[in-house]
Amino acid sequence: MTVIGFHSSHEQLHPSDLLRAVQRAEEVGFTAAMCSDHFAPWSERQGHSAFAWAWLGAAMQSTTLPFGVVNAPGQRYHPAIIAQAMSTLATMYPGRFWAALGSGEAMNEHITGDGWPRKDIRNARLLESVEVIRGMLEGREMSVDGHVVVDRARLWTRAEHPPAIIGAAVSAETAGWVAGWADGLATIAQPAEALRRVIGSYRDAGGTGPVAVQVHLSYAKTDDEALAIAHDQWRTNVFSPPIPWDLETPEAFDEASKHVTPEHMRDSVVVSSDPSVHIAQIEEYIALGADEIYLHHVGPTQDEFLDVFGDRVLPALSPTTKAPIGFDA
Repeated sequence: MTVIGFHSSHEQLHPSDLLRAVQRAEEVGFTAAMCSDHFAPWSERQGHSAFAWAWLGAAMQSTTLPFGVVNAPGQRYHPAIIAQAMSTLATMYPGRFWAALGSGEAMNEHITGDGWPRKDIRNARLLESVEVIRGMLEGREMSVDGHVVVDRARLWTRAEHPPAIIGAAVSAETAGWVAGWADGLATIAQPAEALRRVIGSYRDAGGTGPVAVQVHLSYAKTDDEALAIAHDQWRTNVFSPPIPWDLETPEAFDEASKHVTPEHMRDSVVVSSDPSVHIAQIEEYIALGADEIYLHHVGPTQDEFLDVFGDRVLPALSPTTKAPIGFDA
C-alpha cells in the first residue's frame, strides 16, 4: 500500500507552528513526513525559512513518523557535516530517516559567496558528495580533492542501519542519472505524461528503489479561495528549469512571477474544495508508480487541510504504516 505522508514547508510556517502541524498530521492519520531544507523562502510573502536539521530533531522526538529531508550538499553544506547529521538522526531514531540529495538552487547556495556552477559541474559535485556521505555512513574514512575537499573524515557515532540516500530529480534526464547511485527517487507531481516520463526514466535506467512524489495542493471551502491561496503562496514555483535553479533571491522570484495568473497555478498545484478531486488526483499519481506520496497544502495555515484530509481523504486512500524508504526492517 502506498504511504501517504505530510510535507512540512519551512518556507511558509514558523517552526513552532510547523512542529504542531506535523504532530497533528500524525494524529489525523498521515503515516510519514518529509521537509524542505532552504535558507530562504521562494517569496517574500511566505516569510519563513528555519533550519531544517534542528527542527527535525524536535519533530522526530515528538512523533513516531518516519522522516525525509531534501538537501543539497557541496556548497552551503559540507558533505561530511551532512553525513554526521544523517547518522545522528538515524542513530537516535533507527529506521525512521532518509535524505534526498540534489544539486541545489542558487537561492540557497549563493550565501557562501562562491560562484554558482553550471549544471554539469553541480551534478559532478553532488556525486562526489554522495560518495563521501555514503562512505562515511558505511564506516570508512574519506579524503577527497575534487569539486569538494574532504580530509580524513570519519564518523564516530554511526547508525547500525545507514539511512537511505535518495536522488532528488525533477526532469526525466536527471531521474535516469540518479538511478545509478541512489537508493530511491524523490520528485514532484507534474502533469501525468511528464511524471510518467520521470518515473519511467528512473526505472528504465535500472532504478529499483521506491519512488516518492511530493504533491503541491491547495484546499479551502471554495474553489475560488483555494485558487487564491495557491496564487498568493505558490506562484513563484510555476517555472521550469533553469529559472528555479539560477535566481538568487526571493525578491527575484517575486519579480519573475508578477505576470503569473491564478489559472497558471493549475499545472503546478492541485486546486479544489472537493476532497474527491484530491483523492482522484492522488490515485492517478499512485497508478503512475509512486510508492510514497507527500501532500503539501501550499497555504500558510494547515489546520483545516489536516482535519478534512484526515477525515475524508486518507481513509479513501487506505494509507498504511510501513518501513520508510530504503530501510530493510
